[in-house]
Amino acid sequence: MSQPFETPVAQSQQSYQPSSDAPPPNPPESQGHSSHETWSNPAPIRNRALSIRTKNKSTPSKGHGRGRGFTFRSLRESVQPELSRKLFRLIKLENDLIHTHEAAGRERTAIATQLSEWGEQTSDEAVNDISDKIGVILSEMGGLEETYVNSLDLSRTHLKMIRDTERSVQPSRDGKSKLYDEFQKLKAKEPQSARLVLLEQELVRAEAENLVAEAQLTNVTRQKLKEAYDVEFSAIIERAEKQIILAKHGRRLLELLDDKALSPGDARMPYENGAQARQVLNDAEDDLKEWQPEHHHKALSENGSETSKGKSPVEPSA
Repeated sequence: MSQPFETPVAQSQQSYQPSSDAPPPNPPESQGHSSHETWSNPAPIRNRALSIRTKNKSTPSKGHGRGRGFTFRSLRESVQPELSRKLFRLIKLENDLIHTHEAAGRERTAIATQLSEWGEQTSDEAVNDISDKIGVILSEMGGLEETYVNSLDLSRTHLKMIRDTERSVQPSRDGKSKLYDEFQKLKAKEPQSARLVLLEQELVRAEAENLVAEAQLTNVTRQKLKEAYDVEFSAIIERAEKQIILAKHGRRLLELLDDKALSPGDARMPYENGAQARQVLNDAEDDLKEWQPEHHHKALSENGSETSKGKSPVEPSA
C-alpha cells in the first residue's frame, strides 16, 4: 500500500537525520513507491500557554522585581500580612486600571469637543453638521467609560472583602504555628514538664479557632471572587455592545457626507441631510435606552454562593 501524498511544505519539514552507523534509507523509487512520496515525521505538537503564571518563580518579572526603588506603595505592601500581600497588589493594580479608564473617558470627551469646534470653523456646512453629530457620538462613548469605571470599583470592593478576610486569618495561622513550635521545643527539651499539658490544650483551642477561620476564608474567597468577576465581565459586555451601537450609528452619519471629488470651479450640491443626521442621533439614543443584557443575572444567593446568613462576615476596608 502506497504512502499518502505530502505537500512541498511537509517535505521541507523533514526531520530525519541518518546516524553515522546506519546507512541512509533507500529513496522512495528504489523501494517500489511512487516518486511523489517522501519521508517525514508527524507534525510537532505546538505548545499553547494555558496559564500566565511565571514558570521561574525566582526570576522577578520586568518592572515588578528588584531595582524598583522605594515607593509609598512598596512600603504599604511590605507591611501587609503575607497571606493578603498578593491580593493587596492586585487591588492596587485594579485601582490603576480605574484611573486609566477615567482618563480615557475624559480624553474621548475632549476629542469630541475639539472635533465639533474644528468643524464649526470650516466653511463647509456639511462638515460642520456631521462633525458636530459625530462629536455627540464620541462624547457618549466617553460617558460609557464612567459607567464601566463604576462597575470596576464595585468589583474591586468584592476583592477587598477577600483581602480583609485573609488579614483576619493570618493571626490565627501565626498563633497556631507559634504554639506548635513552642510545644515541640519544650517536648524535646523537657519531656516531663507540666507545662506541656497546658500548651497542648492551648494548641487544641488554637487549631479549632483556625479551623473556623480557614472555613470562613474559603467561603468568602469563592463567593466574592465569583461576584467580583461576574460584575467585571458583565460591565465589559455592556460597554462593548453599547460601543458597537454607537459606532454603527456613527457610520450612518458618515454615509450622509458626500465625498465625491469636484473639479475646480464646480459647485457642490447644498447640504440637505441635517434632519437625517438628527434622526441618527435619536435612533442611537433610543437603542442605548432599549439595550438589555442577554441574560439577567440572578442573585448569587439563589445559586447557593452566599453565606448561611446571606451576608459577608467582613466589611471591606479602604
